[in-house]
Amino acid sequence: MANPHAGEVALTIDGERHVLRLTLGALAELEAAMQTGSLVELVERFEQSGFSSRDVLSLIVAGLRGGGWQGGAEDLLAAEIEGGPVGASRAAAELLTRAFALPGEDA
Repeated sequence: MANPHAGEVALTIDGERHVLRLTLGALAELEAAMQTGSLVELVERFEQSGFSSRDVLSLIVAGLRGGGWQGGAEDLLAAEIEGGPVGASRAAAELLTRAFALPGEDA
């Protein structure tokens, strides 16, 4: 079970449940994977619903890696994500929100 107080989000991929988490290392990988901009810009894009599918994929991969997964973005290109693109977008947004929520804030 994902622990929201630890910034974790659950996502089912190809029928297997994964726990995603944005650790400092995962955030560093996310920054390196982004084509342009910063994490602040990424947060703003999600807040304004201006994110791309690449943003969602990058966040999902970073969260999976933070949860201990050893794969890469190419491993998800043909994967079945529960809820489809909308489910993936929701999980990515929730992951981003939980990573930057202060203790006591609802995420």
